[in-house]
Order: sequence, then C-alpha cells, then structure tokens
Amino acid sequence: MSFFKRLKERFVPDDEQTLEPLLTDDEQTNDKPAPATPERVQEQPAKKADEWDFSFNDDDLMSIEEFEELEAQQIGAKFRQGLEKSRENFQNKLNDLLAHYRTVDEDFFEALEEMLIQADVGFNTVMELVESLRFEAKRQNITETADLREVIVEKIVEIYEQEDDELQAMNIQEDGLTVILMVGVNGVGKTTTIGKLAHRYRQQGKTVMLAAGDTFRAGAIEQLQVWGDRVGVEVVKQNEGSDPAAVMFDAVNAAKAKKVDILICDTAGRLQNKANLMNELQKVKKVISKSVPNAPHEVLLALDATTGQNALVQAKAFKEVTDVTGIVLTKLDGTAKGGIVLAIRNELHIPVKFVGLGEKLDDLQPFDAESYVYGLFADMIEASGVESEEQVDSETTDPHAG
Repeated sequence: MSFFKRLKERFVPDDEQTLEPLLTDDEQTNDKPAPATPERVQEQPAKKADEWDFSFNDDDLMSIEEFEELEAQQIGAKFRQGLEKSRENFQNKLNDLLAHYRTVDEDFFEALEEMLIQADVGFNTVMELVESLRFEAKRQNITETADLREVIVEKIVEIYEQEDDELQAMNIQEDGLTVILMVGVNGVGKTTTIGKLAHRYRQQGKTVMLAAGDTFRAGAIEQLQVWGDRVGVEVVKQNEGSDPAAVMFDAVNAAKAKKVDILICDTAGRLQNKANLMNELQKVKKVISKSVPNAPHEVLLALDATTGQNALVQAKAFKEVTDVTGIVLTKLDGTAKGGIVLAIRNELHIPVKFVGLGEKLDDLQPFDAESYVYGLFADMIEASGVESEEQVDSETTDPHAG
C-alpha cells in the first residue's frame, strides 16, 4: 500500500462528510470528567427501569475498531483545519516547484532546499531531508519530479520518527502523583496551555490540580485561577510576589493529601537570557523532587509557533538551563511556517508532545507525525489515486481501449 493511500484510509472518511465531535460543547466545558469512550458514543435517552429493552441489535453498537477509526478521522480533521495556513504555503510552493522543474536534477533539489528553509524547516533538517531524497531518487530511478511528491512527504515523517518513539508519550504515573512543570517566556500561551492540559486530563477521568508558580507577572495568578474555574480544578496560590518554591511546596503537599492524579505547575515567564532563571527553576525542581521522587515527571516548554526561528532560539536557551522533556507548540494554526515542528525535533532532539490548533478547549492535541503531514498535505493526499482511478474508468468505458 502506498504511503498516501495509507494516510488517506486513516484520516479521510469514506463518505467525506463533516465529522461531528465526540464531545458536545456542553461536555467540553462541564466540570465533571467525561471520558470519550466507545460506550459514550451510543448514549440512550433517560428511561425508567421498566421501559428499557435489553434485547438489542449488535449492528447498533460501535466496535472498538470503528471508534478508533472515527477518532483518527476527527484528529485528522483537526490537524487539517489547524494547519490550513501552513498547508496553503507548503502545497502551493511545492506544486509550483514540481510544475516548474519537471526533471529530477540538481537545480530542482536546490530550489527545494530554498523552499523548505523559507518554511522554517531549519537548515540542518533541510540538508538531511534533501540528501535523503537524492538517495531515494537514485535508488528508485525516479526521473520526474511528480513521482517524487509522495517520497517527500514520507521522508518528512521518517525524519521526525527516526528517534525513540517512547519519548513522544507523556510520562504519566499509573500510581501516585504525576507532576508536570510548565516553562516558557511570557506571551507564548503558557497559562492557556496549562488550562487546556488540565481539561484534557479531566476528560480522561483524572483528578487535576494547578500550582500558580508565576508569582512575578502582574495578573498571572488571576489568569490561572480563571482557567481553574473554567475547567473545574483547584488552584494552589499565594500572594503576588511570593516565593515560587513556597507555592510549589504547598501545591505538592496539597496534591498528595488529596490524592490528586496530576499536578500542573506554572512558572515565571522571564526572558530566557536572565541569569537567575536557572537558579529559580532548579530551586523549584528541588522542592518538588524532595516530596515526590523522580518529579517533575515532565518539563514542558511552551513555544509560540508564529515566532518561527525565534522559537528555536528560545528552545535552545531553555534546554541549556533545564531538562526540557517535551515541547508544546502553541498557535500553530496562526502561522504559515509549520515546518518549525521539524526543526525543533531534528535539531534539538526534543519531542513536540502537544500542538495548539485553535482556541477551543480540545484544540490542544497530542502531536503525531502522520497527523501533522496529513495537515500539511491534506489536499494532495486526498487527491492521490483519483487520476489513476479516472484513467481506469476511461479505459474501461473506451470502446477503442486495449
């Protein structure tokens, strides 16, 4: 099965109708956890006990496989919508390139390099990708650029997935408290990300608590409290200007006492070149690890995708001062240069764990390389196979064919 065909089968509904969300708007803002499970897809209207008919047709039930297929299609739809600006940029430029250069030669590869660099894919990543394409073109004896289209998309996935896939998953503890530390400069959407993460884990049936550790920025504590109220989780806080480590101490003890599953900690968003950033983060981590061994279990760095290469600079700076375990790339829907995802992963060797694809509570999605390339090349992928099918139909109906 071709790569495009596999992506098409995974993400595109057979009937090509708009997918309805698994959760209604009411459920998305409900304070009570409401896990999206196959059973919930087939809810019945309320009835009295003697009105229930316990004989049912298996055809009315959704299997686990059908549910997973529907879920994949909905995730694909989110990436398709969220990456619209980047998709228009990538697809238009790539199609123009393929139209201008019909033959696979060095001029084509140089033009492709320039196009990808302009899309913020990153110089080193572009060199690696194009070198891999040169090799594949020779190996498969590809001479026309149109035949290289699918290989380009597949190689983008391979570059992202070339390292340990287990790093992609969140380190959520099955037993005991999981502590997630959020870091990042002001203005990147850190507090909003915390709120959406809390909502996500609430929907999975977990208990969540927030720690307002950004005690220096005016309004930061109040902003986090608004998110806590919105998603229905407790926020541990002190007065503005308090010691962040003291807030963390209170939050960890409160979370342990109440047997909370996940504690998400906000931190000060000072500029990344401040000398005392390292000391403050180390102090916070020391307080946490004293109460919870091996914590924090995740240190997530929030980056604004719309800042392009500046996000890469921030990531390098934070990597120098703390052990960043994953990236949350916010506002990906607001940029036409979605290639920054590849640059971060390939040049810093830090996995992108979540991406922000919109303003809704459930628009913070776990990153998946195939979902990502589908979002970038959806029109191209969905159109794949159509020409060949039309060719077959034409030959079948043509009385002179054969």
